[in-house]
Amino acid sequence: MSTHTPLDADAVLWSADAGDRDGRPLLVLLHGYGADERDLFGLVPYLPPEFAVAAVRAPLAPPFPAPGYSWYPIEGLETRDPAHITAAARGLIEWTDAAAAAHRTIGLLGFSQGAAVALQAMRLEPARFAFAVNLSGYVTPGDLPRDSELADRRPPVFWGRGTNDDVIPAFLVAHTTEWLPGHVELSGRVYPGLTHSVSEQELADVRVFLDKQLAQEDGASASV
Repeated sequence: MSTHTPLDADAVLWSADAGDRDGRPLLVLLHGYGADERDLFGLVPYLPPEFAVAAVRAPLAPPFPAPGYSWYPIEGLETRDPAHITAAARGLIEWTDAAAAAHRTIGLLGFSQGAAVALQAMRLEPARFAFAVNLSGYVTPGDLPRDSELADRRPPVFWGRGTNDDVIPAFLVAHTTEWLPGHVELSGRVYPGLTHSVSEQELADVRVFLDKQLAQEDGASASV
């Protein structure tokens, strides 16, 4: 049984000061293996300004000489152990308990490991997260107790990946391709020639997806 390591609240980068973000929808950025909170924070200018954006730092340090931080170990016998991914997702959920209560909705945007953790968190707490953006990530194999609840709710998920991504194993891509349509409202694109990275076209597509989530939220608020 893997226990989670709490996220460092002092290592979070925010797009707005505390007084300017209360009541706004929150978008949480989760970086990939070997990076840190600064990595995806560079995307803020490409994201809708209506969001308060928080870039969090993963809690683990990869083995030397790998730089940065990781959400779960991928070395040796522990390679992509579902228990470790679930533990990382629980750490993220615990952070949202403490830091995100002032926001009316919470969305997740993750790259690679961060995307895997985002999707796992959504499976653990289907009602907590309004949507997720999965960039070059995957769904963790194995059943979770609330998967059927997620399938009933069908939250929007954008999945973008490249045809030349040789980092995520093919069996995980195949599993994600099969699993997501049965549990979420799936949209996204496969980008020809793209490696394990993010392209300008993908960012433009993510912006369209996020704008749509804002519009739907505004529409729901107006009908109440």
